[in-house]
Amino acid sequence: MKIMTPDHRPHQSFDDAKAAVALLTALYAEASDHLNTHFRKAMEDGAPDGRVRAFYPEIRFTTSSYAQVDTRLSFGHVSTPGTYAATITRPDLFEHYLVQQIGLLITNHGQPVEIGFSDTPMPVHFAVANDDSISVPQQGAAEFPLRDVFDVPDLSNTNDDIVNGTYEPANGVHPLAPFTAQRIDYSLARLAHYTATDPSHFQNHVLFTNYQFYVSEFEAYARSRLDDPDSGYTSFVSTGNAEITSGDAVLPETAKMPQMPTYHLKRADGSGITLVNIGVGPSNAKTATDHIAVLRPHAWLMVGHCAGLRNSQALGDFVLAHGYLREDHVLDNDLPPWVPIPALAEIQIALEEAVAEVTALKGYELKRIMRTGTVATHDDRNWELRDQRGPVQRLSQSRAIALDMESATIAANGYRFRVPYGTLLCVSDKPLHGELKLPGMASNFYKEQVARHLMIGIRAMEHLRKMPLERIHSRKLRSFDETAFL
Repeated sequence: MKIMTPDHRPHQSFDDAKAAVALLTALYAEASDHLNTHFRKAMEDGAPDGRVRAFYPEIRFTTSSYAQVDTRLSFGHVSTPGTYAATITRPDLFEHYLVQQIGLLITNHGQPVEIGFSDTPMPVHFAVANDDSISVPQQGAAEFPLRDVFDVPDLSNTNDDIVNGTYEPANGVHPLAPFTAQRIDYSLARLAHYTATDPSHFQNHVLFTNYQFYVSEFEAYARSRLDDPDSGYTSFVSTGNAEITSGDAVLPETAKMPQMPTYHLKRADGSGITLVNIGVGPSNAKTATDHIAVLRPHAWLMVGHCAGLRNSQALGDFVLAHGYLREDHVLDNDLPPWVPIPALAEIQIALEEAVAEVTALKGYELKRIMRTGTVATHDDRNWELRDQRGPVQRLSQSRAIALDMESATIAANGYRFRVPYGTLLCVSDKPLHGELKLPGMASNFYKEQVARHLMIGIRAMEHLRKMPLERIHSRKLRSFDETAFL
């Protein structure tokens, strides 16, 4: 069968990261333009006489020596001699990340990288997704099966083997990055669907919450920052990609809210803050973090509500998680429950400093409103209605001080994906002590506490923004045989 594909040219060698990324960008554009052009023609004229194919570009790196690098660094180098490669998608979206990671690799090893086309086909769905003038018809709508002419997503090869530590190198080539191009493309498409915002709007610091009440407070804060010319924030993006640059600008109402409404307070360098309302439950928490992880955020934090488990706690108190009891079960096949999820010192310090700053309490006085301890995450929202002997005994044995349905999932996926994570929860009820949420109590609680809680999360992110990336990304998150790219 005739195969129509761009010329497969020899790889080019680079010792300059920006030049390497420039070629990646050109090769990606050539491949996607090839698919888009033939797709348009096929939709107008019918199936072509042959197969249309294009390939993702790739970075390839070979070293024959063990590099002597700064042992404080958790990324930017490979651990053993060999050949390493990574397929690349959307280099326009990942330009800063690619320049940074390639630059570290070249500097730490004193070896060039090679750029060229890979042997991994680019699915037509992902190519046309970046062209607003093209839409892929539903199966059966075209006059011919798409897969007969174009490559389509292959979910059997779209997995997390690399980050899960189960990847087996093919032909002796080791992974250079934690995700393949097709895995990233899949998540970029899912993010646009679940959040109703384009992945390009996501910032490096991500706040997760489980209540819509936080959204209005986040928008109010964003508008105040946009009116401050010294804040460094440039725009605010709401669902539907509605973007404003001034505090008094009007945002259109969203006709239909997405599953995970997402909002972005942007800075020019991407160091702003994204807020994701993941709703309730560990499944949503896993879904959101599974896909946001491919954007390689610098940190993500959970700022939601929880059940306080100790009699000494009061509604509105804060819980800083330093350990997790994982009874959410959604990650058991990827990250077994016996894997400990450690607290990260840099994140813990940033959160504690933010609590002290916002509440104006310090030292021993801070203990009046904040406890540090184990947070339990359960997959049953009505756990308290079960026989109390089993759940309560386990909670007591684990020394848990709070329970929710998302925090351990978000922390565990941060650990799994090497994204720094943390949790600061607010006690909204105490079911073990008969203090349940009633309508009046809830209204007063939300009115008084949401703004302060959200501000603590924002302040923590602003503290982390000032910290060098090399410090935030702890070596605790790295396994024996890690990818060079973060």
